[in-house]
Amino acid sequence: MPFYSRGLVEKRLSDLWQPFLFFEKITPDISTFNISLKNVKLKKMNRFHSFKIKEVIRETPQAVSLSFEIPGKLQNDFQFYAGQYITIKTLIDDIEIRRAYSLCSAPDSDEFKVTVKEVEGGSFSKIANNKLVSGDILEIYPPEGKFILKSEGRIKNYAAFVAGSGITPVISIIKTVLRDEPQSKFVLIYGNKSPEDTIFFKELLELQAKHSNRLFIEFAYSRKREKNAYYGRIEKSLVNYVIKNKFKDYPFDAFYLCGPEPMIDLVTDVLKENDVQEKQIHFELFMSTAEEKEIKSDLTGKTQVSIRIDKEDFEFSMDKKEVVLDRALEDDIDVPYSCQNGNCSSCMARVTEGKVEMNKNQILTDEEIEEGFILTCQAHPTTPTLKIDFDDL
Repeated sequence: MPFYSRGLVEKRLSDLWQPFLFFEKITPDISTFNISLKNVKLKKMNRFHSFKIKEVIRETPQAVSLSFEIPGKLQNDFQFYAGQYITIKTLIDDIEIRRAYSLCSAPDSDEFKVTVKEVEGGSFSKIANNKLVSGDILEIYPPEGKFILKSEGRIKNYAAFVAGSGITPVISIIKTVLRDEPQSKFVLIYGNKSPEDTIFFKELLELQAKHSNRLFIEFAYSRKREKNAYYGRIEKSLVNYVIKNKFKDYPFDAFYLCGPEPMIDLVTDVLKENDVQEKQIHFELFMSTAEEKEIKSDLTGKTQVSIRIDKEDFEFSMDKKEVVLDRALEDDIDVPYSCQNGNCSSCMARVTEGKVEMNKNQILTDEEIEEGFILTCQAHPTTPTLKIDFDDL
């Protein structure tokens, strides 16, 4: 019986040494469109908690939503901004699996829900779509992430270009705008293979009908011709048509992009060609195809590393060719992580002494890097000593 089955989970958890499960971390409080990590004040508990699945909802033939019950004592720890994600941890064939999924529910709603699309070769996504049921238990890490909307209640115009499961964080943002900014407008360009493959298709139509003068949705289908929908993928011509023609009278304040990396790159380039400033463009990658850059520093030799997390200090020696996160996990140090591919910010920390070079970075801004922020899953030490702080974010 797999570990995620409710009965076995409860038995296994009761046998575990509880302090092993629980630890703390500080995560950032980030303002609406300034994704800098300055002025961090929001404290989150850096621990995984056991959550019971309240409901499994079939969204499409390849996607399900998992709705969770939040215990009353955890309400504060699991508050979130629209657009953030959670990390789910479980054991599959005695191997620990961690996966990050965007919250598709709106903050301050009665729901706490993620959507999981089954992908080829995906271990957890296959289980979520075929085996998980109401009452099963999963371990969940508190919400985090920088692809957010923190509504200020002002009148704004938003646009989003998304494809496939990229809708999951964006629908949370849409709901928040419609609820908290009564005069703001939102344009959604949403690409899929067909209406049948479109996650939240019915819910989006209902939202559009309810807010017909504020929410405007343009569907694009790559494998099925439909009335009142574009045929094909989200391409340069469609982006230009949206911002130069159909919605030319809407001076957009912000753009949200979520989906395959080539689509994000294409839309970003077209927006910049139309004089959209980089600070107005916000994107979230679920998977990166970016190649690792060549490390310029000499990675021969060793580095003495000191890590501070939850007000505790750990030290170890590592080869410069190794990655900081991997080496810390080998020493059984409970540092946070999720994707291990440079796509999320779960493993982010600050360098307080020494230097590193990262294989790739799709998350941090140049300003954040200058302030010492790193993705430990991509970082090689390049100096004889290195001090990293997970608390000082």
